[in-house]
Amino acid sequence: MNLYRSLLLWLALAVTGALAWHWFSQDLGDVVVRFRGLTYTTTLAYFLLAWGLLWFLLWALWWLLRLPLRAWQRHARRQARNRLVNGLEALHQGRWERAESLLARAAEDEDLRSAALLAAHRAAVTRGDVEAAARHQAALLAHDPQAAALEQAARLAEAGRHEETLAALAGAGTTLPPRGLLLQARALAGAGRAQDAQAPLNALRRDQALPPEALAQLELDLTAAGLAQAPQADTLMQRWQALPQRLQLATPVAAAFARRAAQLNLDDYGLQAIASALAAGWDEDLARLYGQLPGGRDAGLRLGRAEAWLSAHATSPALLVTLGQICREQKLWGKAEDFLHRALAHGGGAEAWELLGHVWTAQDDAARAQIAYANALRLARGDAPLALGGRSLRDQIADQAVAELRNEHGIPLLPP
Repeated sequence: MNLYRSLLLWLALAVTGALAWHWFSQDLGDVVVRFRGLTYTTTLAYFLLAWGLLWFLLWALWWLLRLPLRAWQRHARRQARNRLVNGLEALHQGRWERAESLLARAAEDEDLRSAALLAAHRAAVTRGDVEAAARHQAALLAHDPQAAALEQAARLAEAGRHEETLAALAGAGTTLPPRGLLLQARALAGAGRAQDAQAPLNALRRDQALPPEALAQLELDLTAAGLAQAPQADTLMQRWQALPQRLQLATPVAAAFARRAAQLNLDDYGLQAIASALAAGWDEDLARLYGQLPGGRDAGLRLGRAEAWLSAHATSPALLVTLGQICREQKLWGKAEDFLHRALAHGGGAEAWELLGHVWTAQDDAARAQIAYANALRLARGDAPLALGGRSLRDQIADQAVAELRNEHGIPLLPP
């Protein structure tokens, strides 16, 4: 492509010369110059040619005079690039003082100044030189305000100072790069304004600034935080109803809504949200949360719904613990014991032992309650539980038994 452009340029010059000669050949014209009693006479064509040659000679002389300066500038740029490369390698190797020295010298080059000052600032911060770090930050602020604001915001975000992070980002200009948008979104969530983080989230999605999995997780985190930060019941319901179904059925979002709904006396809505999410995809944490939330207006509906899940998830320790918790709240002591013993047989752990202790305490069975509480503590420390007497071999086998599972064709399946 460069050869083609050069050929076109030379052809254009040739055509221009031919036209000029055709025009001048008809009348070469006269040019008379008088200076201090001397008279110079020539044709216009030769005068223009001489004038062009004079300017060419002057340009060539200027180019020759600047040749040493350009050579020195190329050498200086080459040295600056070498210092930047060596400084970054030293920074990677943990040689903080050498890295800072090389990078500070590399910052003398205008084109490399931003990158060199950023790296020099990090080296100074890492080795604990507050004065040098402040000096590099000030130089970076004077040269590249946006880069300085981003660097300051990143340090404030690491320290958890969300409001100051947002203030620093405000000095980075109206159009933030992807890194600034990510810092802004997380700082808004940390400052209790997760609902305002949708704008930077949309910009991150548009710029494809994160891998799809990370972007999806960030969306879930911000949505859950926005629900958890709802100040009142009306706001919570408005935010919840505005969400698409795929977010309502996501585990962290449903859990955040259910917890906040319980705090705002919207127990039934929270329980329904968990039930819908569990119907879309089973999750042990959600099943456990279902038993930890308040019971709502219809306690029987809550228990019946959890027992219905048992047919498909008979070995779920979280569901068995939840059923034990619900039965305990409704003072169904026998059923609570049965569910909690089954939970222990399937890995219910310290939580199931603690609930058993509560059940036996409510029934004034201090001896077994003490053993249950002791086992909860022992399991939390990683020790083996104490043996609990009074249960026959049949009862122990029943604890581990599960209902037969069949597929849609009626063929028996192995338990999960």
